[in-house]
Amino acid sequence: MSQTQNDPANAAALRDEMVLRLREQGVLTPAIEHAMQAVPREVFAPGVPLVEVYSPNDSVITKWDAHGMATSSVSAPWLQAVMLRQAGIRSGMQVLEIGSGGYNAALMKELVGPGGEVTSVDIDPFVTTRARRFLTQAGYGTVNVILGDGALGARHHMPAHGWDAIVVTAGAWDISPGLVHQLAAAGRLVVPLRIHGFTRSIAFVWAQGHLVSESMQECGFVPMTGLDQHDQQRLLLHGEEIGFSFGEHDVPDPARLTAALESEPVREWTGVSIAPTESFGTLQMHLATTQPGFAILSVDEDTDTGLVVPLNRHATPAVVRDGSLAYLTRRPAGDLVEFGVIGHGPQAPVLAGALAAAVRKWDSTYRHRTLHVRVYAMGTPDQQLPPGEPVLDKRRSRLTFFWT
Repeated sequence: MSQTQNDPANAAALRDEMVLRLREQGVLTPAIEHAMQAVPREVFAPGVPLVEVYSPNDSVITKWDAHGMATSSVSAPWLQAVMLRQAGIRSGMQVLEIGSGGYNAALMKELVGPGGEVTSVDIDPFVTTRARRFLTQAGYGTVNVILGDGALGARHHMPAHGWDAIVVTAGAWDISPGLVHQLAAAGRLVVPLRIHGFTRSIAFVWAQGHLVSESMQECGFVPMTGLDQHDQQRLLLHGEEIGFSFGEHDVPDPARLTAALESEPVREWTGVSIAPTESFGTLQMHLATTQPGFAILSVDEDTDTGLVVPLNRHATPAVVRDGSLAYLTRRPAGDLVEFGVIGHGPQAPVLAGALAAAVRKWDSTYRHRTLHVRVYAMGTPDQQLPPGEPVLDKRRSRLTFFWT
């Protein structure tokens, strides 16, 4: 069967298949299913084979920078469905989108209906020009597409009561006050927030004068640019084989860490096991929000010499401090996989022991709980923050974390 863009029958068949797969994943509501059935996704990804356009779990990159890094994309359908569900968009709402691919705004327009309004903001004129053209072509020309910095929201287009929902479709390191102040009292802010290098799509609502998370989903996004841009700090060791990413603090001395890696490793097994297919996203967040010196370890597959043996090569929780480091590893345990810790450097026994203890704490206390995030304005005094909750200071907000 032809996979070309000018094959409406095939596009409709693949759209039906995509919706079926998403329904099986349990991410659709009836309204979101109707919207995804109605909007021709291929219009927003011209030149891309239809089988790729309608892959339920894959995004479509629409722009790259000079280094080959993606700067704009049409997000994967499963993630768009999840975030629209998090936002609770209903008929008649007035909704703001930050990041203008076009397709997601069209889905929103289907959800709000003729009595609602969708405004989409993007900092890149290439993106806004394409979005306007594609939205008009697909029959959604009433969507307002604005060129501007999404961190500032869209105050001049905002309804008097504020936006009923704000959905950010770019990876954010911080919570912009410009968006918080424009959110309606009963509104929802959905933002892919980076916390110590891990990104979670979080739906926030108002509670007692601050925002508190209502739901959270693991995800990945092209980073936000403009006022809220925050480049991840990265340290490469052993040539460029081993990398450490530091999302919230400064890069340590590379010479000391190089010396640490050359020292004899310390190993400690935790006795905590998971099934090979089981998600451990809550473990990542528990370690990220409680361990001083938290970092993410990665290994270049092409130059991997086996000097480190991380949990996985792409993103393994680690701790780096006092000229030493420790990171998670694993070993088979029957049909399961057991977590372990490997440490290097003069403080390796201390760091490895602390990281192993944190894994056991997660297993006994947090493994089957849900993490929540509170957002306070930067400058909020410590005594006004909930006692006992870990605190993460961003540039313009203070976050605290608790489990239910």
